[in-house]
Amino acid sequence: MRNAKPRIAVTSGEPAGIGPELCLRVAREPCDAELVVIGDRSLLAGAPHIEHVPLARPATAGRLDRANARYVLAVLDRALAGCLSGEFAAMVTAPVQKSVINDAGIAFTGHTEYLAGRSSTEHVVMMLVGGGLRVALATTHLPLAEVPRAITVDSLSKTLRVLDRDLRQRFRIARPRILVAGLNPHSGESGHLGREDIEVIAPAIAAACAAGIEASGPIPADTLFVPERVKGADAVLAMYHDQGLPVLKYASFGHGVNVTLGLPFIRTSVDHGTALDLAGSGRADPGSLREALQLAIDLASPS
Repeated sequence: MRNAKPRIAVTSGEPAGIGPELCLRVAREPCDAELVVIGDRSLLAGAPHIEHVPLARPATAGRLDRANARYVLAVLDRALAGCLSGEFAAMVTAPVQKSVINDAGIAFTGHTEYLAGRSSTEHVVMMLVGGGLRVALATTHLPLAEVPRAITVDSLSKTLRVLDRDLRQRFRIARPRILVAGLNPHSGESGHLGREDIEVIAPAIAAACAAGIEASGPIPADTLFVPERVKGADAVLAMYHDQGLPVLKYASFGHGVNVTLGLPFIRTSVDHGTALDLAGSGRADPGSLREALQLAIDLASPS
């Protein structure tokens, strides 16, 4: 008889960071899923179900080693293959250290972009959930100077379609209401503070509305998160990383969840980094990983 609990892959992330110890703690706790923690067994001794992927070199807590960069990606690739084959119902990822992967000569922007590329997904959307908010991003890990060029009518239209579809299908919201932030102060002040809100964002919203998506904006970011406004919305679409995420992290840090929308499988992650200064201390808070796991279980379970 098939196990009714979803089988979920948990990737242990950067071996010198807090990911392995957080995975170990969460894996020992009761939950409504069958967890398979993926990583080197030397880092995960005591976890009930481990899939061993060997380190290139023994890891030391708090000390990055570029020799293990390909190990980190091999862990992700194993979880990805299992999700695409149907072996796993979802993937939950502990944090990785982007810098050491790039220092090893491997171009790596982040989990979101890597999983999209490896799964041949045309368009993905990064969304964080926590503190009663869902905040999606029109652009992700870009230098601020590159953001205006990256925002186009086409890219925003795709983002709104993915966001609307996954809110309906994954989050089971019948008619999602999406608030869209402006790019410039005061949404451009009628063009006096920039033309992007008029020439790019507004047309993308109009096209989305014509396609049956309940999107409104562009709304000035400094008033978008007023409680009276966001309580009537199911998600916010921010134009860039540090426009929307500081608000969400203020409301939920340590308990927020990163969700990649648009993938052909469920992927959730923590809202924090590798915390090298805490690695090995036993003081790292597993709250965000617990929340990421619970959301993955909720999304993977039948309605």
